[in-house]
Amino acid sequence: MIRIRHTDENPHEASEINVTPFIDVMLVLLVIFMVTAPLTTVNVPVDLPSSTEKPTPRPDDPVFLTVKADHGLALGEDDISADALPGALESATKGNKDERIFLRADKTVDYGTLMGVMDKLRTAGYLKVALVNLQGQEEGSETGSTPVPSGNAAAPVPSTTVPAAGATP
Repeated sequence: MIRIRHTDENPHEASEINVTPFIDVMLVLLVIFMVTAPLTTVNVPVDLPSSTEKPTPRPDDPVFLTVKADHGLALGEDDISADALPGALESATKGNKDERIFLRADKTVDYGTLMGVMDKLRTAGYLKVALVNLQGQEEGSETGSTPVPSGNAAAPVPSTTVPAAGATP
């Protein structure tokens, strides 16, 4: 039997890319990332410990800014309002914006309030901020409102220097 070939019967090479396996792989990866992405975020409440490192030398006339438990501010021993902070800092530092401000905060002060005070410091032009903690005491041995004895082991000292929020070092 003789067969007549038509031009339409020639085997054609497929010039199209089969994207079905590619789409399948991408969908599997999408599902994997959707499941694992929430697991990579940190939502753990943290009670940060005190530092046991040796304190840095204390300056001759340090400027202490204190955030009290009621979220009030004190510069040195004097209570001040948040609005009066830039002027009070200007007079306490004699206009020297490069002077380090030692920031102390009560344990009960929330992180947002502390960052708000650091923002006020940055806005006022004070970018050198040192956080102060109690040296030489374990977390469990602190007795709340008991006054701290005046010795080097438990005196408030700057622990680390951190730039104010949004500042460059």
